[in-house]
Amino acid sequence: MNLLLLAQVAQDAPEPGGTWAALVESDSMVVLIVFTAGAIITVTAILAGIAKQILVGRTQERTRQEVAAYVAEGSMTADEGERLLNAGTKNHPDSK
Repeated sequence: MNLLLLAQVAQDAPEPGGTWAALVESDSMVVLIVFTAGAIITVTAILAGIAKQILVGRTQERTRQEVAAYVAEGSMTADEGERLLNAGTKNHPDSK
């Protein structure tokens, strides 16, 4: 908070220990709470988005590795593996 604002609140306080009570009851405290809550929500949303991207990336890579292992051991052909990896993407010809 602005030091000038705190000084003004301190001057208007009837008793020496009442500065916090006056500050809490002032309009500036409501604005501070609103902006603080908005900042917390914003940071939480950004961190959740980053965590989601990390998890999706790890899952996709694990799937690629498993399909490659199946192709290497001969359980599936390279064409089947390619179709599995391309399924659901916009570049896939069978995808609608």
